Amino acid sequence: MALSLLLASTRPPFLDRTHFKITHTNPKKLTFSSHPNFRNLPTLTFCSGSVHEESGHLPVTPPKPTSLDWDHNVLSTAASLYPLYVTAGGIFACFYPSAFSWFAKRGPASYSLSLGLIMLSMGLTLELKDLIALFMQRPLSILYGCVAQFTIMPAFGLIVSKALGLSPSLSVGLILLGCCPGGTASNVVTLLAQGDVPLSIVMTGCTTLGAVLLTPFLTKILAGTCVPVDAIGLSISTLQVVVVPILLGSYMQSKFPAAVKTVTPFTPLFAVLASSLLACSVFSENVVRLKSSMVAASLPSDASLILRIRSIFSGELGVIILAVLLLHCAGFFVGYISAAIGGFKEPQRRAISIEVGMQNSSLGVVLATSHFTSPMVALPPAMSAVIMNLMGSSLGFFWRYINPSDSEETTQSQD
Repeated sequence: MALSLLLASTRPPFLDRTHFKITHTNPKKLTFSSHPNFRNLPTLTFCSGSVHEESGHLPVTPPKPTSLDWDHNVLSTAASLYPLYVTAGGIFACFYPSAFSWFAKRGPASYSLSLGLIMLSMGLTLELKDLIALFMQRPLSILYGCVAQFTIMPAFGLIVSKALGLSPSLSVGLILLGCCPGGTASNVVTLLAQGDVPLSIVMTGCTTLGAVLLTPFLTKILAGTCVPVDAIGLSISTLQVVVVPILLGSYMQSKFPAAVKTVTPFTPLFAVLASSLLACSVFSENVVRLKSSMVAASLPSDASLILRIRSIFSGELGVIILAVLLLHCAGFFVGYISAAIGGFKEPQRRAISIEVGMQNSSLGVVLATSHFTSPMVALPPAMSAVIMNLMGSSLGFFWRYINPSDSEETTQSQD
């Protein structure tokens, strides 16, 4: 059962048809315990090292990796470097913005096409019947997470833009980013953070489908006072570049499974490269204006590196970075607190926190370039592609080394 593009790309080949949570309990002992949703699955324990003579048990020898496994691992590793691609592309765009002009000058059509292909690749790994089955098993937690997604981030998008006194274009861009659904990268981060992966996957699917109505409606309400917002146009664009490709991919997956199975290993890498190109192209379009807002141009040639960095963050670019940082910080933190208040256990809290804090920034870029005249509207979603993934990955690595059960025991002892 493949429910997520990036999740499918990161699990090892020998777990393709199993559902296990990996827990390191001892440096020489690796335990696979079944996920709560699949309690009938066995618990497997592999021990490394020599076997005691008295035990009479043979050590478990893992299967030898094949060339196909190595190819799969290489593709998975390459796809996991998404933050690196976007960061490197953004730096390159600062010095050579014309390098992305071949793609940017064809926008917004090129942006919409790239996002449609990304969503199509996601649909190739999505079985709607499995999505519906998981939703029916746990509707309360999924609905709770979806409500948190479309209330916390839009509200803080408005709050942060007002608090920082952003221009109308940047305010609309930040609010639009907050009104976007969860991104597929959140599934991988949830897996890394030992969170509830099925909950994260279903939340991503439900919020993506719900974005057809909720993203335009919320953007109209919250940003309509800044600039005119065409809610119907936003809704039609979301339907065209998100929902239709996902449904088409799911249909192809059910009708042509053999062909899809051949293509699937390459889709995650294609998705992250396309997302990186999209974000860097938008950033390159605004480089000239951002440079003009920096005082670095008036600095002497022998100015220190620290002074140059300070001048960059004192300009408009620094304000945008701060706004995006605050928005995602609020999403992660308030998402976790709201899940804790709702009485959910630690794995569900982590999943909801990550799902709320990580947005589909590519959708924000496409909607901004297609329906708003100012190119600055697309800048917050484009910057989010870098900042959000770095923050989410850092949070995932932090939670990776904190067992969810240990967190719950600590909370109970404090109560």
